[in-house]
Amino acid sequence: MPTLLALDASSTACSVALWHQPAGRDADVVARFVEAPREHTRRLMPMVDEVLAEAGVALADLDALAYGHGPGSFTGLRIAAGTAQGLAYGLGKPLLGVSTLAALALAGHRRLHLRYVLPALDARMGEIYVGAYRCQDGELTSLAAEAVMPPERLTLPPGHEEADWVGVGSGWTLWPSMNANLQAGISQHLDDWQPAAEELVRLAAQRYAAGERTAPAQAQPVYLRDQVAWQKSR
Repeated sequence: MPTLLALDASSTACSVALWHQPAGRDADVVARFVEAPREHTRRLMPMVDEVLAEAGVALADLDALAYGHGPGSFTGLRIAAGTAQGLAYGLGKPLLGVSTLAALALAGHRRLHLRYVLPALDARMGEIYVGAYRCQDGELTSLAAEAVMPPERLTLPPGHEEADWVGVGSGWTLWPSMNANLQAGISQHLDDWQPAAEELVRLAAQRYAAGERTAPAQAQPVYLRDQVAWQKSR
């Protein structure tokens, strides 16, 4: 099993997680999560040191690094990507960028055994970042492309309207602005959840096992708003 380190700073929280397999034991995750608005730069590396020390793992033992590539806070995404990129360059290790929306969906599946999850993050400017996932046995299937949109435009994925959908993430604080048809299809919404490295590292481990690798030079935050602007300018 690989030894992976994941970093996330996509929201007001800051988190780090290590995936490793001690000798003779199942794979384990050591994680730290703290609310730290505007303190991500100061907090990330001490948290890395903490999880490595707790697990008895050295930086040189890592097989790869992962980071929350977005969507999320513009500044936070750059901090996580830059920190992971710097470590990867120094160690000569590959990188894996992981969706923060997918991490929220996995959190809902792991904590509450949710099957159909609509992760949404507050994108400011009256918009949300949103995705749609079916979750089963720790695996995620995307049912709609991740997008940024006004909350009133959000709909359930076609063909899956009758599923038991649950919304998670800060985007659901905009519930009053969402359309009535959508609200009728949501059994509950949990708007105080934030992306966390604990889920990022689990998703990264799945992808690493499938053979995915990215060179450090290719580390890129995902700014969905940039993609929309580019498409409109074509």
